[in-house]
Amino acid sequence: MARYIGPKSKIARKFGEPIYGPDKYLEKKNYPPGQHGINRRKKTSEYGIQLREKQKAKYTYGVLERQFRNIFEKANRSKGITGEVLLGLLESRLDNVVFRLGIAPTRAAARQLVSHRHITVDGSVVNIPSYTLKAGQLIGVREKSKSLEVITAALSSSSAHRYSWLEWDNHTMVGKFLNIPERSEIPENIKEQSIVELYSK
Repeated sequence: MARYIGPKSKIARKFGEPIYGPDKYLEKKNYPPGQHGINRRKKTSEYGIQLREKQKAKYTYGVLERQFRNIFEKANRSKGITGEVLLGLLESRLDNVVFRLGIAPTRAAARQLVSHRHITVDGSVVNIPSYTLKAGQLIGVREKSKSLEVITAALSSSSAHRYSWLEWDNHTMVGKFLNIPERSEIPENIKEQSIVELYSK
């Protein structure tokens, strides 16, 4: 499956936010990358702002253009506020939920755990990172994978990764997807209305 594999610090500096998690390079150089990044004062157009928000969402959730467009069209057909539904669908992806539960330290690591068949949904192995979860489904670590260092290390330091729309049992290493989160429950700094305006042109 195609995914972005380029320099992550460069992308984080582009947006001025640690979208891939804590970044020591962003802390040192909190300005856009490139020769003129520190002196760049160009005013961004409305289109540029909208495009920036779409790109930020794509990089944050690790989704490429065609897949992102498909998710947007699904959100646009659904009831509710399109931008909020879009973020809810992105949060419902299996790789994102594995990350939110604290099983993996990053979304990229979560995607790899899913692809390598370490994660189960309702007791069955699912190796599709984009799998969309439904309310009530159980997400667990495969029995053979419970001792993996990347998982045990992530769980031991994931006290901050607890959300009202998820439940987690550390003893059984099984979590529950309670419901699609409301916008107020999603911490990402994304202006979803700008994405809707961009696709509506």
